[in-house]
Amino acid sequence: MPSVTSSVENSVTDASRRDFLKGSIAGALVIGISLSTGTRHALASAQSAAFTPNAFLRISEDNVITVISGTVEMGQGVLTAIPMLVAEELDADWSRIRFEQAPTAAVYNNPAFGMQATGGSTTVRAFWAPMRKAGATARHMLVAAAAQQWQVPVSSLTTANGFVVASDGRKASYGSLVALAAQQPVPTDPALKDPKDFKILGKALKRLDTPAKTNGSAKFGLDAPKLPGMVVAVMARAPLPGAKPRSVDSAKALAVKGVVQVLTIPNGIAVLATGYWAAKTGRDQLVIDWDMGEHAGLSSEKISELLEAKAQMAQTAGVVALETGDIANASGKNLEATYQAPYLAHATMEPLNCTAWLKPDSLELWTGTQGQGPLQNILSSITKVAPENIKINVFLLGGGFGRRIAPDFAIDATVLSMVSGKPVKLIFSREDDMAAGFYRPASVTRLSASLDAQGRPVKLNVGVGTPSIAVASGFIPLPPSGLDGQAMEGIADHPYDIPNQRIAYGRAEPGPQVWFWRSVGHSQNIFFMESFMDELAHAAGQDPYHYRHGLLGHQPRYKAVLEAAAEKAGWGKPLPKGVFRGIAVGQSFGSYVAEVAEVSVDAEGQPKVHRVVAAVDCGMTVNPEIIRRQIEGAIVYGLSAALYGRISYKDGRVEQGNFNDYPVLRMNAMPKVEVHILPSTEAPGGIGEPGLPPLAPALANAIYAATGKRVRQLPIDPNLLKKA
Repeated sequence: MPSVTSSVENSVTDASRRDFLKGSIAGALVIGISLSTGTRHALASAQSAAFTPNAFLRISEDNVITVISGTVEMGQGVLTAIPMLVAEELDADWSRIRFEQAPTAAVYNNPAFGMQATGGSTTVRAFWAPMRKAGATARHMLVAAAAQQWQVPVSSLTTANGFVVASDGRKASYGSLVALAAQQPVPTDPALKDPKDFKILGKALKRLDTPAKTNGSAKFGLDAPKLPGMVVAVMARAPLPGAKPRSVDSAKALAVKGVVQVLTIPNGIAVLATGYWAAKTGRDQLVIDWDMGEHAGLSSEKISELLEAKAQMAQTAGVVALETGDIANASGKNLEATYQAPYLAHATMEPLNCTAWLKPDSLELWTGTQGQGPLQNILSSITKVAPENIKINVFLLGGGFGRRIAPDFAIDATVLSMVSGKPVKLIFSREDDMAAGFYRPASVTRLSASLDAQGRPVKLNVGVGTPSIAVASGFIPLPPSGLDGQAMEGIADHPYDIPNQRIAYGRAEPGPQVWFWRSVGHSQNIFFMESFMDELAHAAGQDPYHYRHGLLGHQPRYKAVLEAAAEKAGWGKPLPKGVFRGIAVGQSFGSYVAEVAEVSVDAEGQPKVHRVVAAVDCGMTVNPEIIRRQIEGAIVYGLSAALYGRISYKDGRVEQGNFNDYPVLRMNAMPKVEVHILPSTEAPGGIGEPGLPPLAPALANAIYAATGKRVRQLPIDPNLLKKA
């Protein structure tokens, strides 16, 4: 069977994950707003006399305003939020606003990362000032153009709804001023509006990308163009990192009609064919003997044992993330609990795919990726094509949740094009995606606390056993101490007043590839912490809401969302028979969210969530409707994980393959969701992820109220909740 592993192994290995950090840093700190006069004039000429004051904005003579977004749209609403930021400072007519996805270029680097990438709920937080500045720059230049045209002082002019307006009533549309505006000097630091004067920001405007998604014109990765001579590839990937094929029998695969080639590359064995079904059928006919190495007998039971041992060790000898007071000499009523969360798949709506066409001096990709900037450098390292000759056409993403910032699928498509000499469209099936690795880490956490005579915690000792995403991804080098901050977020930075604490990390690497998953470490750690806080409240004989509230003396934003969620949910008021409440609060990505879940549990132990009430403080807002939808979506995602989500292993292989054994929430299980946004003058926080972490503990705490049984392991097992 043809094998090309040896010919590309070195180049792929050389393009290590650490290269993913090396997206062009230049321009990140200066925010990439200004273009040189020559560049602006060249762009203006290319756009039929359009006014292009900076890389993010184009105004044409017909008054159409196009905003270019450097971050990608994966359902979170950035293709509406970014234009709103620009339109506010531009005083634009919102009906004339359009959007474009930016090309791959350093000027579009995400200021939060120093590279062109989307994730970490950073888009609005990172571009709040830069995009407003882009709009203010253009408005300043348009006003200067009108002042020159009318021979009046700039101070006598105002702007409104896409027009420059003179004190004598004259008006000039932005489109009529583009030629003259392009000749004006670019201001270095244009004044931005006082938030009290906002007319667009804070309004629930309709999303700009909705029409294309409903009429079918929106383009996703699978909609890549059909290229001359293109083949479709389906891969058999290694079951676990480090596994290698001892032997591959491709005879039956090559006999499938339409199959043209079988190739072995570093990440697996690919079948290339004239269409998807032939490629998939051929791949399924491969006979592969995998050498699993040290992971041959890996099982979920062994993983749990390793993680629990590391968590136990961490309580006395782990890498300390937080230490205050003296836990050795703090005493009182003791409580201990061990919590566990499983590996989780991202399960995006659109399975992974990438089309790559390598030519002698250029490479072009069509895909949905969260990391086009660093990907450009990785692929340059592999193909030896200069980064400026690598074009990445970024389409809409059918869900990302962190998975699509990984470069593997784009690397594989590129390597296959490089070896085959053809354009290659690589497609993952749902089963391929589910078994391809890149999971939310499994985690075991041991917590112990002591309560004083009043029931207040005087001691907290926490040991966390979990793999390191930082090590697996290469994104963030571990410090000399070995502390992975993402493994500890949501627990080492919990908000409660406890005088004596030790919270420590025990790194464990069972074998599966781990990756960023929606809300990252917060997703499991806030479940652990908020569930244990509920245990402490009940041990103290106190109401869980009031107990938390009394321990948030130095956390006004935590306290505010907790109060709002409790009030809006009617905490303490009667519920229908058999329905019980649970509450939890958390902070992640600069935003604060409290949630109350109303839950019943039937005789078979099956929980039903009737209502979730969420209170959100995400700082100053761009579009409240997008915020509500993101919180609703996070609740759906969180409920799916809490009720059903689990990637398990047997004999070194993933046991799940599709939604039949990795279920997601169905419509008939969807609760009523209320989202209450607290007014705030704080800097914007993220919103794509913060709604998820409080959901699982609110649900588990409500289940305890209903059944008297603690849920300490996810997903929830109805068998443990059955009535005797």
